[in-house]
Amino acid sequence: MALKRTMAGPVSDINVTPMADVMLVLLIIFMVITPMLQRGFSVDMAKAENPRPMQDADKEDAVLLAVTRDGKVYLGSDRVRLDEITAKVKDRIASKLDKTVFVKSDARAKYGDVVAVVNNVRAAGVDSLGLLTEKLERRAPSVPGTAGAPETVSP
Repeated sequence: MALKRTMAGPVSDINVTPMADVMLVLLIIFMVITPMLQRGFSVDMAKAENPRPMQDADKEDAVLLAVTRDGKVYLGSDRVRLDEITAKVKDRIASKLDKTVFVKSDARAKYGDVVAVVNNVRAAGVDSLGLLTEKLERRAPSVPGTAGAPETVSP
């Protein structure tokens, strides 16, 4: 018995496997690189209902201080001691026209640590001081009786 071999014609389906591989590699690259693009030191900032937008804090040459929950202070990504803040901030703002300094603090940082940083920044002769916060996302208030168990009303 002889087996017949049939020649298959060209496949008209698109092979998406190489594209999916490339997309997964790009996704991994972006997931690794994105945290490295963040300027300064990362803290969990306090949340406020009505924060004022401060776009100048995102500029490359913005002077940004971060106070962590354990009281460490970072100028950009460099750690500084409390007694060094005034001199280092003076150096950073000396050649600038806009002498604004931004302070971001961890929500669980001690109030006294943040006040000490603010006092040292003011001693450097800044024109204005911005305290950075995140916007508090509020959920829409639920209407009674629309979710969960039915309510009973007593006369």
